[in-house]
Amino acid sequence: MAKSSRKKNTRNANRSLSTRSVHAGEPRRKYADSLTTPIIQTSTFTFRDSQHIEDYTKKGKEHFEYGRYGNPTAKIAEKRLADLEGAEDCVVFTSGMSAITTTILTLVQSGDHIVITDDSYKKTLEFCRSYLKQFGVECTIVPFGDYEGLERAIKKNTRFIFSESPTNPYLNIFDLVKIKKIAKRHNVLTLIDSTFATPLNQRPIEFGMDLVLQSCTKYLSGHNDILAGAVLGRTELVDRIRNLHKSMGGLIDPHCCYLLLRGLKTFPLRVQRQNETALQVAEYLESHPRVRRVYYPFLKSHPHYEVAKEQMNGGGGVVTFEIKGNLNSAKRFLDVLKLCYIGPSLGGVETLITHPALVSYYDYTRKDRYKLGITDTLFRLAVGIEDIEDIIADLEQGLGS
Repeated sequence: MAKSSRKKNTRNANRSLSTRSVHAGEPRRKYADSLTTPIIQTSTFTFRDSQHIEDYTKKGKEHFEYGRYGNPTAKIAEKRLADLEGAEDCVVFTSGMSAITTTILTLVQSGDHIVITDDSYKKTLEFCRSYLKQFGVECTIVPFGDYEGLERAIKKNTRFIFSESPTNPYLNIFDLVKIKKIAKRHNVLTLIDSTFATPLNQRPIEFGMDLVLQSCTKYLSGHNDILAGAVLGRTELVDRIRNLHKSMGGLIDPHCCYLLLRGLKTFPLRVQRQNETALQVAEYLESHPRVRRVYYPFLKSHPHYEVAKEQMNGGGGVVTFEIKGNLNSAKRFLDVLKLCYIGPSLGGVETLITHPALVSYYDYTRKDRYKLGITDTLFRLAVGIEDIEDIIADLEQGLGS
């Protein structure tokens, strides 16, 4: 089990994460005695009378005024996500990238500086490296795992350190205890994108991280049918982000929140199954003569295996691997797969496989791709919930092509 540097969240301490995934955040009795959380499909909310207005505006009693400022269905989703992550508060967005960009813009102003690791998501890096310049914000990109270099990169005007754990596609694991000590020495915030881990496998807040970001599109909703994101952490920080969110308008609609809540009810079951399947697939691939290298945090061959076992409860549902051969070999492998869908995402019930060189980095030169470690024969497999025997059989016939 993962060890924490902070006392475990005690809310609902007598209930397991699986139980809280079903019930957390919602009232026992709901509108019309519904069992499920209703979809409140309205853009505008009304007040009963003038006292009701003053209770809301002057006394801060919870009420909803206008859809861009919040929705009851979304509020339930936020409360459940916060409970599962062990966070004080949460705000949901239209996508993971909306959560990331709004959070970053909330925390910086012209003249500030941030530090981000080079193994972060491509679009996150692009935003920090390019768009932040327009606002006079400097960004230093540090090689993942170079903790001494990361600490040297911190300046007096540094506002936060941003990274992911696990990362995409090599599933590198950020040492949360080590990075918290660095951040504390320099009085900077820590932001972790924990999408690949989910709260089942890793809860960065228990290790002292300030903000956790999730693409709820992936494992939390789990069915490849919505786009959603969330940022979670201390109320004082989340409130600041929520205020900018109201102005930016990245509003998640109530039906999407309903689907997210539905997905959360089964997310521990799905992710536990995907943990087990992915480890077996990784072990199978590592023993296959046509496979050059396998990257999975719970394989002893992974460079961050010890850290992963220390701070994670499972290795996650993604396995990255390289096959022997060239680009044509990679294409033949893809083209004969019958069960695994070729697609760029992860976290759903269907197994997806992607070829980063052809999909995410198609606009890079081969030389530039290789500098980033994106080779011609690199694949990222996101296992679904199909039987392990069927997934391996599909990979076996592909590797035999």
